[in-house]
Formats: sequence, structure tokens, C-alpha cells
Amino acid sequence: MIDSYSPADPADLVVRVEAPGAAGTAAAVERARAAQPGWLAAGAAARSAALTRAADAVEAHAEELAALVVREVGKPLAEARGEVARTAAIWRYYAQAPYAPAGELHEPAAGQGLLMTRRRPYGVAGLITPWNFPLAIPVWKAAPALATGNAVVLKPAPEATACALRLAELAGLPEGVLTVVPGAAEEGAALVDAVDVVSFTGSTGVGRAVIAAASGRGVPVQAEMGGLNAALVLPDADIEQAAAHLAAAIAGYAGQKCTATSRVIAVGDALGPLREALAKALAAAAPADPADPATVCGPVINEAALDRLTGALDSAVAAGARVVAGAGRAERAGWYFGPTLLEDVPAGHPLLTEEFFGPLAVLSGAATLDEAITLANGTRHTLATSVHSRDLDTALAAADRLDAGMIRVNAPSSGVDFHLPFSGAKAASYGSREQGQAALDFFTAGRTITLLPAGTPR
Repeated sequence: MIDSYSPADPADLVVRVEAPGAAGTAAAVERARAAQPGWLAAGAAARSAALTRAADAVEAHAEELAALVVREVGKPLAEARGEVARTAAIWRYYAQAPYAPAGELHEPAAGQGLLMTRRRPYGVAGLITPWNFPLAIPVWKAAPALATGNAVVLKPAPEATACALRLAELAGLPEGVLTVVPGAAEEGAALVDAVDVVSFTGSTGVGRAVIAAASGRGVPVQAEMGGLNAALVLPDADIEQAAAHLAAAIAGYAGQKCTATSRVIAVGDALGPLREALAKALAAAAPADPADPATVCGPVINEAALDRLTGALDSAVAAGARVVAGAGRAERAGWYFGPTLLEDVPAGHPLLTEEFFGPLAVLSGAATLDEAITLANGTRHTLATSVHSRDLDTALAAADRLDAGMIRVNAPSSGVDFHLPFSGAKAASYGSREQGQAALDFFTAGRTITLLPAGTPR
């Protein structure tokens, strides 16, 4: 049985559904396999219209969906509304993809004939998605897969079950074309063992298991995993603006974004002014009811997450770290952890090497930009990095040297444009990039076709 509770009110059971187990998951994949040829044969116009209707449905139920996101995963209402709008926009963006060219025509090296390349769907795409973007991430995976003619089986995180089920219901696609399989590890493993292409977003440990299983079967796999993201602030930066951006990237949605900032590196004389400005900005983002439109930082997802953050804070302080802002666990009903900034965290502490997925960040100083870049690159998984400086040449030069999948200049690390490639560096990601044209390429296989006139000598 899958139970999903509200993190703002742990007594509120949002949904309870039966998990199908491995056998039920395999059966769902077979139903998708039976539906996929008809979905592809329906043609570009039918697929485009279907995805457009899905966008219309999301927009028509925007407030309902936003309220469900607030209730099930504790996302602040303003961000939940933004996610709903983005979800509709992603459906619309990929609704045009069925009309795009699916190959190229080439001249033969000699003689008559035609050489063509063509991209074709794999068949059934298995998607494993996290709880933190319960609408947008499933759609930025499902929409390109569907647009290119695949059927989709989606296994959401247990904590986002209600959102996934409602999303699929509103999409209104033909039976078997988009199926939600509620579940946990058993259903996820069964899905990876049965589908033709796999896209995963989640923790590094689970991601590695998914990669190994899919690769062992010889099926394409992409995985977005942990992010331990740094922000570099130079002395010439607009310190107040930089602090506002950093506070948003640390405290927004209680730091539960893979692109959230967890390490702040102040260069030279920026350290003192940034410390003061950032402490003030974080103090203004105290945890509060996510249903309030003014809330920036709501609850963390569950009690285990709260305990993990509290333990990390306590161990860092015990090792000599100093609390610059925040007080950790909040004294209120629900699973709340206030935005917290630490300084003097000793080298090697897990806060400097692991992702804790919460509003807990470390402030460090660097004498030079070179030292700051070395610190920023000194982790095994970097998804996004931000650079704050008034000097564009310096910022762009730093961007060229930062080992991250996405680099944002004078902006929070946590922003994402859904039509651009999305991926991290080193252990943060595996395989092809997500979003934009990259996603359309990932969900299709290339074919090279040679056409020769009948009777042509071979």
C-alpha cells in the first residue's frame, strides 16, 4: 500500500493506493506496448493535438493542481502555481515536436540512390520521477517521449502519488499510452527490467542502481542525480542582489531542488558584507504555512528528511562550525526546518561533500577567484553553479572553468529554462541531457537507410 501524507500536516493522508508489485508493473508495461503502435500510427497531427489538449486541461484546473501540490509535497503556493504554469508550457512546447523533421537526406558517395537517416521511437519509455516537482518533471520526461511516438509508464515517488495520478487523468490520452504505476523500489526495479528506454531523476544511490540495471539490459538510460551546488560571489558584485538570489536558492521550497545552492563561496573582501546581507535575507524567509501566498520556505518532505538535516547541523556545530543565521528545526506542527547558514565547517564534513536536500548551506571564504573555482569544482556531483559579479568578462571566464552542467550569472542557481538542455557534471548525471531537442533525441533511435534503384549492381 502506498500512503502519501502532507508534510505541513502529517495527520493529513492525501492518498492511499495499492501498489501493483512487480507483476502488476510488468502488466502495465505490456498494456503500454500494445497501445504504442496505434499511438505512433495516429500521426503527427493527432499526437500534437493530444498534447495540446493536455496543456489546456492543466490550465483549466490550475488552482486545483496548485492546491494539490501544496498539500501533497508542501511546495509554497506561489511556487506551486509557477510549476503548474510551467507544466502547461512544457506540454505546449512539445506539442509542436511531432511536426519537426525526424531525419536528414544525404547524397551517396558514388552512383545513384538516396541515403537517409530517420529517428524512430523505442517503444515503451519508463519514467521514474521524484516528489519535489510532482507535475513538471513527469511532464518534461513524458511530453518528449509521447511526442516522438513512445508510450509511457510513469513510476512517481510515493510522496507525489496523488499529483501523478491526477496529472495522467487530466491528460486524457488513449488507454495504455500514459500509465501511472504507484509504488516504491519494487515497482521501480520491475519497470526498469521491462521497458525499452529509461529516464530517471532522484537520489545518487538509486540512480546508480537504475543505470546498472538498464545498461545490463542494453537499453538507453539517462539519470539526473545529486547536486551539491556552489555560488561564487566576487567583491565587485551587487552584494544585496547577490544575497537575495542566494537566499532564494537556499530557502526557496525549503531547499528541496536539485539546483538549490548549498555552498556559498565569497571571494576576498566580499565575505564580510555578504555574510551580513545573506543572514538578513535568510531571516526574512522563516518557515511558514505553504498555503500562504507569501511563504517562501515551507516544510521539508517528511520526518526522515527533517532528522537528516538536524543531524547534519548538530554534527557540524559539534565539529566547530558556527551558525550565522537560522536555528534549524522549527518549533511548529509539521516537518519544518528553518533556513540555516553555517560558517567554519571543517574540511571533509558531509555538508561539504554530500547533498542534504534542505535549506542548510555553508559559507566559505576564498582569497582569490582561482581558489574559489577550485573549491566549487571539488565535489563529485555539481549540477548548477552561480557566479555573481558586475564584470561580465570575469564572470564568463569563470563560467568556462567551472565544472558544472549549468552555470548562471547574476541569478539564483535554482532557475531552469525548460527548452534548454538540463544536466550536471561528474556523478550528478549520466547519459543524454534532458529537455529541449536533447530530450527528443534521447527518446528516439537513429536509423540509416540506403535506397538504390532496382537492378543497381551492389
